[in-house]
Amino acid sequence: MCGIVGYVGKEKAQDFLISGLKRLEYRGYDSAGIVTLGEDGKDTLVRAKGKIVNLEDKLKHNKTADRVGIGHTRWATHGEPSEKNAHPHRAGDLFLVHNGIIENYKELKKELSDHKFESETDSEVLAALINSFYEDGKYPLVNAVVQALKLVKGTYGIAVVSKKNPNEVVVARSGSPLVIGVGHDETLIASDASALLGHTKQAIYLNDGEVATVTANSVDIKTLNAEPVSAKVEKIETNLAAIQKGGYEHFLLKEIMEQPDSLTETLRGRVNLEEGIVHLGGPGIPEAELRKIKHLVIVGCGTAYHAGLLASYYIEKFTPGITIETVIASEYRYRQAYVPEDSVALIVSQSGETADTLACLREIKKRGVRTVGIVNAIGSTIAREVDGGTYVHVGPEISVASTKAFTSQVIAMVMFGLTIAQAKGVKHSILKPYVTEIARLPEEIGKTLKESEKAVKDIVKKYADYEHGIYLGRDTAYPTAMEGALKLKEIAYVDANAYAFGELKHGPLALIDDRFFEFALLNKGELYDKAVSNVQEVLARGGHIIAVTNVEKFDLAVESVIKISSDIELFMPLLMNLVSQLFAYYMTIAKGYDVDQPRNLAKSVTVE
Repeated sequence: MCGIVGYVGKEKAQDFLISGLKRLEYRGYDSAGIVTLGEDGKDTLVRAKGKIVNLEDKLKHNKTADRVGIGHTRWATHGEPSEKNAHPHRAGDLFLVHNGIIENYKELKKELSDHKFESETDSEVLAALINSFYEDGKYPLVNAVVQALKLVKGTYGIAVVSKKNPNEVVVARSGSPLVIGVGHDETLIASDASALLGHTKQAIYLNDGEVATVTANSVDIKTLNAEPVSAKVEKIETNLAAIQKGGYEHFLLKEIMEQPDSLTETLRGRVNLEEGIVHLGGPGIPEAELRKIKHLVIVGCGTAYHAGLLASYYIEKFTPGITIETVIASEYRYRQAYVPEDSVALIVSQSGETADTLACLREIKKRGVRTVGIVNAIGSTIAREVDGGTYVHVGPEISVASTKAFTSQVIAMVMFGLTIAQAKGVKHSILKPYVTEIARLPEEIGKTLKESEKAVKDIVKKYADYEHGIYLGRDTAYPTAMEGALKLKEIAYVDANAYAFGELKHGPLALIDDRFFEFALLNKGELYDKAVSNVQEVLARGGHIIAVTNVEKFDLAVESVIKISSDIELFMPLLMNLVSQLFAYYMTIAKGYDVDQPRNLAKSVTVE
């Protein structure tokens, strides 16, 4: 959840630390800090509450030419956002930045009575624990780190420096990502490779249970049991332009508008329109084993869960004989759920680092179930630990609210379902309409975005003062409604909840009054008339309905209408979701809130 950066080399450390933290601010933005070490044994520690700009203001009066340092941008877990709780934390001659949660910090803290604690954090306990091994001189810094980590329960990604040796940084991870960038006479550290762009394209991704001692010209990696690890240097695929706003006011709007291109990348080389089939090589499952699959478990959190739920509606339509279970990772990881034979688990995560989803992956693998990752971040932990996988290739998502990943996750999972159906011999006539529409989607997404943006802008001010909303849909439009409600909650802070139209009479109708508006997804098809009946029930009780529909002659007396003119049928809910995304964006603008960095949230959820 937090952002970590580190530098050791020939340049001024503060410059990289600040630029790196700015790129990682989406991972945490309630406080930030950096420390640099000079050759003269002096340290410069600067911390500030709030966003990086506050830290920059303080640094104007604390400039140094130090060549070693670490930095951190925080998403609070233990202790309120404040300067005293901001990282780096000091213990003796060492400083630590930490991402994760130390579960047994209270027990450890009791044993560290010699340390005067200044913060309320679990992270300072870890700093003091490392120092308890380090200060008596028995251990080099890396050994002190190892001894301390052997006593720790929980998750961590850490970087540690010491004034006694201001030419090295020690890093370690367990459940929280760390990347080491290899440059020319410099080595860089970050919790996300995006912070390294512009400095190096060469990266080493640490694995759980690994500790590295980093200098300007060397990276020495060992396990916690002191076993040497051969470092694998990989190329960072993302480019610098992909993490810049590109002329848009906010990253969120940029990422919404990128969806024609991002989905094109997801589909590249995977769709054969002439034959009406898909080629999905990443999962690496032989055709004979695909034919045996009888059960899919789709695991995700938040937007990834909604994507899995929507994909399951499609897969069950064209793949007979398969049961599909879509589960919330934070719940499923603690259940004793039975996974039948001939099952495959789809592990869905934009970042590839989601803590609960990763825990599910590991538990499922213990049961001998084949796992397939649906991941965006190349080189991420989930991508490395699944048996096979499909990258969605949407490029970086910087805004906290996920948008373009949702669209591509749904289609990637549907293509996996089509791959199973092809192997099982499902009739070509059944599958071809799905393949045809998938191939057309990027163009139709572009057209829908262009047409619906103005319509959303025209109506959104009417609803800017609402604090409650109800999203409604049937069939494939129901998971889409869930995702739309989530977006509005995340960034506009509207108490929005989604219901299947058929559930209205089972409780939600009691909510209909002038405090609520209703966002109704009305997709033409066999269930349209039933949905219309439900809309009439809302109208009869004075509802304030915004209808999003592809029905040409729409004559319901709703308050607002946004029409989608595309002839896409099967995947119309994905086009409707674009309207939901734009509505959430422009509602947030109208309310005057921070679009890209909503309160209390962070992009990559690496803690439970």
